[in-house]
Amino acid sequence: MTKIKSLFLLFIVSFLLIVYRLFIFQVLKKSNISPNNYLQTKKIMPERGRLYDRNMKPLVLNQNSYLLFVEPKKVSDKKELIEKLDKVLKIGAATIEAKIDFSKDWVAIRSGLDDEQKRNIDKLNLKAVGFEQGTKRYYPEASLSAHLAGFVGKNEKSEDIGYFGIEGFYDKDLIGMPGFFQTERDLMNRPIFIGTQEKFNAEDGRDLVLTIDKSIQEIVKRKLNSSMQKYESKQGYVIVANPKTMEILALVCLPDYDPGNYFLYSEEIFKNPAISEVYEPGSTFKPLIVAAALEEKRIKADSFYQETGPVTIGEYSIKTWNDKYEGKISITRLLEKSSNVGMVYIGEKLGNKNIIKYLDKYGFGQFTGIDLQGETSGYIRQDDQWYPIDYATVTFGQGIAVTPIQMLKAFAGVINGGKLLQPFIVKKIIANGKEKEFKPKIQEQIVSRQVSEVIKKMLVSTVENGEIKWAAPKGYVIGGKTGTAQIAIKGHYDPTKTIASFIGFAPAEEPKFIALVILKEPGSSQWGSETAAPLFFDIAKELLMYYNIAPQQ
Repeated sequence: MTKIKSLFLLFIVSFLLIVYRLFIFQVLKKSNISPNNYLQTKKIMPERGRLYDRNMKPLVLNQNSYLLFVEPKKVSDKKELIEKLDKVLKIGAATIEAKIDFSKDWVAIRSGLDDEQKRNIDKLNLKAVGFEQGTKRYYPEASLSAHLAGFVGKNEKSEDIGYFGIEGFYDKDLIGMPGFFQTERDLMNRPIFIGTQEKFNAEDGRDLVLTIDKSIQEIVKRKLNSSMQKYESKQGYVIVANPKTMEILALVCLPDYDPGNYFLYSEEIFKNPAISEVYEPGSTFKPLIVAAALEEKRIKADSFYQETGPVTIGEYSIKTWNDKYEGKISITRLLEKSSNVGMVYIGEKLGNKNIIKYLDKYGFGQFTGIDLQGETSGYIRQDDQWYPIDYATVTFGQGIAVTPIQMLKAFAGVINGGKLLQPFIVKKIIANGKEKEFKPKIQEQIVSRQVSEVIKKMLVSTVENGEIKWAAPKGYVIGGKTGTAQIAIKGHYDPTKTIASFIGFAPAEEPKFIALVILKEPGSSQWGSETAAPLFFDIAKELLMYYNIAPQQ
């Protein structure tokens, strides 16, 4: 009988405890309870899209990344925990301590940990520590394509976001769509297995196949780096493209940075100067004016000019670069010796209205439409702000501010049959096994095919009969033009500071590539013919070998 009474008493006590707990949760705390209290949602982050070159060689991938968190209520020895974590993280004990808030169930300590850091923390056997797995950007070649690719940083919500280059321009394609996992839990935060269990998988970002050829990118960067040291240049840019399609095959700007550790660098270096900085192109601009004059039939290919001395425009006197004059010269010879006074003559023949017309047709003062974040449009003065001296100097590439990509686009247009094409970087987008391919876009026919062929022949002659004999690859026909422009500082030109450049294409009959080379403020020589041109021919020599183009017998 005693056992029955004891059992009955135990049953009554248990029942009262249950009633008491129900009273607390359903009466006293009723106002704090809603259906949402029982649902726990966890976001499933997608994997960011990867970047490949045109031959499917990886340029930007993803690797495992971990978020380290601490559950403060499980911490038994705070001091020991902080000391052990700091031995691995090396971010300072004070920083870790500031993050551990004992009023919270869960606090993030540090994100972006790699596999080795996770293993080292796991060895510490800390019960209050856990990890959330994700991914972070991995650049197999470090800074090989820094200005081209851009980098992935954080926004104000600490979410991944692409900045600059491809990462910035195609961020919405690369980032993907997050999913979520929703479970119904009881008041003790335990899963209710017969309750709601919903999962929506994340949609990974799209992979991008670029027009870039990784091998050409490597060649260009190696050659540019060597030349910058040789010619003591502060900055250097090289863009290589297919002139028939304006697919960008390589784009290198130095100095550059490591996009995997972008936070170690100044923000100024993130801008891609090939699309965001303007410069005066100098004599590389001359073939564009000659092409316009031929197209408008203001001059003929076999026309001549009497080069007798300096030309006076108002209070200004324009001379040849070496102050030497040859008398009667052909239009081709005018380009060969890069005669500024000859270009003023051609500009007068073309006419002021046509000069402005062709600046617009070539795309100067406008965005090229290249698919990279950070492009600027350059600068062309308003029609009513042109003075006689401006019309004169623009014929030889001074007094105009263009971007390197604009210059390459326009030059390609006059040697590819006269088609102005939109430059582009992304060749394909791959999503869910399906491919979307981008085709070349012809924006305008700027000159006729006949004029284009004439200009090509003139530019071949410019290389073969120029003032300086370069170490051009033997057996190949190459066309091109040098440029040397003084840098304007506070409204005046500094004769000691120049931008040296060269635009060339090869093989001239059917160009496989066109390249623009720019060296900013070379110290060894101010002339493009002595710095930028040799760099171009060094690159061209390797590209002709890479494409397995045989020399002519």
